[in-house]
Order: sequence, then C-alpha cells, then structure tokens
Amino acid sequence: MASIKDVAAEAGVSAATVSRVLNDHPSVSADARTRVLAAVATLGYRPNAVARSLRTDQTHTLGLVISDVLNPYFTELARSVEEEARALGYSVIIGNADERPDLQDHHIRNLLDRRIDGLLVSPTDGGSPLMLDAAHAGTPMVFVDRWIPGVDVPVVRSDGRAAVRDLVEHLHRLGHRRLAIIAGPAATTTGRERVDVFREALRAHGLDLPDAYVGQGDFQARSGRRVTERFLDLPDPPEVVFAADNLMALGALDALRARGMRVPGDIALAAFDDVPWFVHTDPPVTAIAQPTGDLGRAAVRALIARIEGRPGESLTLPARLVIRRSCGEPSSTSPSPPPVRRSKP
Repeated sequence: MASIKDVAAEAGVSAATVSRVLNDHPSVSADARTRVLAAVATLGYRPNAVARSLRTDQTHTLGLVISDVLNPYFTELARSVEEEARALGYSVIIGNADERPDLQDHHIRNLLDRRIDGLLVSPTDGGSPLMLDAAHAGTPMVFVDRWIPGVDVPVVRSDGRAAVRDLVEHLHRLGHRRLAIIAGPAATTTGRERVDVFREALRAHGLDLPDAYVGQGDFQARSGRRVTERFLDLPDPPEVVFAADNLMALGALDALRARGMRVPGDIALAAFDDVPWFVHTDPPVTAIAQPTGDLGRAAVRALIARIEGRPGESLTLPARLVIRRSCGEPSSTSPSPPPVRRSKP
C-alpha cells in the first residue's frame, strides 16, 4: 500500500504539501495540486490517519504515548507533561502502550484521528509501523526517554552513563566484585544502553560481566523476580544485582525475600530509576535518579516548537546516583574494603 511519502516522491513535493492538497488547503499552487492528485491516482493512495493529521488548523491538544503507565517513572513523566502543557494552553490525551508495539500503534492511530497537534512518544521498540509513518510524514513529534536511531525526531532524555559509573565505583569501594544486571528489552535504546554502560564501567575496574550475570528482563516486576531467581541458583551467584529499572528491582527484592536473604548482608541491590517508595523499603534502595519532571517539561516545549514551525531541539540531562543502604556501608577505616563472601569468578 502506498504511503504519503510515496505520493510526495512521485509528485516531487513534500509530505506536508500532499497533506494540504488532500485537505483542500488554499495555500497550494495549482501545479502542485495537479501533480499530487495525479500521483494519488497513479499509486492508488488512500488518505489515512497520518495524512489527516498534517494540517494547519490546531486543536491545542497533544498526544502522549508512554511505555507503561504502571511504572512510577512514566507516571511522574506523564504528570509533568500534563502540567507543562496546561500551563502553555494545551490539553493532553494519554495512551498506555504497556510495552507492546501493537498497542502503541493503536493509540497513535486514535490520537491522529482526534486531530491532535503533535505527539510525544516513548517508543516500545525499534519503531512500530504507524509511528514511523507518522514521523516520516512530518507529524510534529518528539521522543522522550527512549528514541529510535536514524529517525529525524527530537529526543529528550537523560544520560545515565556517569551515574552508572558512579554506581560501579561505589560498589567497588564496598568490596563487591561479582556484579550482575537485570537488563531491559534489547529492542529498546534504554535496554541496550544500560547494559553497555554497566559493562564498560566494570571493565574500567578490571571486572568482567559474564553472560551468566546478564539477565533479560522486560521492565516488569515479574521478569525481575524470574531473573534474580536464576542468578541465585548459579554455582557462583553474584554479590550485587543491578536492576535496569524500578519495577524489575521490586521483583528482585521479592525474589530475595522469598529466599530469606538479607539485603545487603547476603546480597546487594541497586536500581536504575529512583522512585519515592525506595526510601521506605528495608533497607532503602540505592538508585540512579533521572530528572523526570524536567524531561517532561522540556519535551512539551520541544514539541510545541515543532508545532509552531520552529526547530524543536533535542536535550539530554544528566542522571545522578542516590546512595542508600541496600549495597552496604563503607568501612570507616578503609575506603576500599577487601572482598567478602566470594571466590574469583
């Protein structure tokens, strides 16, 4: 089936010009209109939700498609997006993809049918078809938290590399040498990046990350529990479990408690994505905190810039390490205590 991009290429015009012709906008020249209509007839193109979304009239409504509304990180992100949009005169319609590309496309299709002015998306994978069509067709769009390499869309996200390095340094000073990670989905940029950065940080301290110490999760609590149980059944289990998001950390904590293991006495636990309830666990959980509110507000401003025809700029903000007691406490007499409870892997 031909896309709006195909029609634009056939007619030798932009996708936005095709949309204006299809919506009978008076600003299009007679020559361009003739070429577009001829291309439509030649290719058998049928206008869809993406084409209808490219228009000049505004509804002052934004669409936000987040990966998982039950994840406290995305809940806070959605709140900051809604607050900033309201302050700037926009309403927000939210769709929960539940980490499923098909649901992501379902929400994007519905949002475009509602004639929203622009889209904020945290992609669930490498790019669902309708989302990519919308991006290529020129729909005002901004990626937030996650992104898709090669797609020309502004990205607003945090950079956790320095914070992960700080975490590994902290763990190394505590004497931990066998560190494992519960990774997020490999199809997501955040899932891949956090494993790569963790591996690099370990290498800087002369440590390896064996395949057995990398568990594939899905940013859901159940996967955190499953992977942690596998770690604990290894002949030489890790001394630290680092969960690449807060829900997987919760699942890991459930698995440790089910085995009667003490944190950090028997095993240490750390997480990416700090959440308010981490301070209320026993012990409080060491975590990497993202500037979630700032990300949401910046994403809205970037999207509105795109809607208004200005270049929406990408923005990367630093994450930071929040040290609590779930990994142990440094010795008062030695900054680098000797390893305990371990043999070399």
